[in-house]
Amino acid sequence: MSVLVAFSVAPSGADGSVAEYVAEAVRVVRESGLPNRTDAMFTTIEGESWDEVMDVVRRATDAVRARSSRVSLVLKADIRDGVDNAIETKVRRIEERLADR
Repeated sequence: MSVLVAFSVAPSGADGSVAEYVAEAVRVVRESGLPNRTDAMFTTIEGESWDEVMDVVRRATDAVRARSSRVSLVLKADIRDGVDNAIETKVRRIEERLADR
């Protein structure tokens, strides 16, 4: 099974840039060893089980909570049996279709 979770976590009510808070969350994700990708809006992680992935999301959220009394979390999940390396293959399929035209 592949569990892909895209999430965004940031302090609520912070003035100005939240980069230092988000960096703490991304550090947790990268140290988890799970495949991951960060872009301007979300960090996506992939694991073999819901529990494995959600543990990382919880710890990343806790890293932001350690520095802020209120945190906002947005999460989207794709849970699918019989798929491996979805974090790469989903994007590759789109790129292949774009190259065909």
